[in-house]
Amino acid sequence: MARIPAFHAARARLADAWDRRTVSLKAASFALIGVVNSVVDYTVFLLARALYQHAAAALAAFAWLAAACHCGTPDTLLLIAANVTSWTVAVSGSYVLNSSITFAAESGRQLRLSRYAAFVVLGIVGLIANTAALVVAAQLLLLPVWLAKAFAILTSFVVNFSIAHYVIFRARK
Repeated sequence: MARIPAFHAARARLADAWDRRTVSLKAASFALIGVVNSVVDYTVFLLARALYQHAAAALAAFAWLAAACHCGTPDTLLLIAANVTSWTVAVSGSYVLNSSITFAAESGRQLRLSRYAAFVVLGIVGLIANTAALVVAAQLLLLPVWLAKAFAILTSFVVNFSIAHYVIFRARK
């Protein structure tokens, strides 16, 4: 019988936290949505990478750009292009889900173009962190690309949640 009052107390605390939308609950919701978006990001990344690797025009464009800008190798530019492609798809899904669930109280469950634009613009900081982590992990630490991408996603989680919570979806007064 001791478990039932503990269960009810835990349930009451969770309900209160949900009503107040505490940072820890928001972080958990953001993380769960992040898992879904990470699967999307990862899947689109692998598909885009394979597509770019097997498209002669894409390979020629990466080789030309690398030679023209002296900004990396064609392989580095291919990784960056695949990462930007996957991030663009994932950030759109992230905005919709987080506006509807994690930050529903702050957004009123309304999708607004201005908030989406801010989410994307400030999310570029997360993209930069993600891309930098990917390139460092894959090319300097010599991790396999699949593991480097997982590391990049984890790195950008902290950046993305902080931006979403403290900048985009600030508590309304």
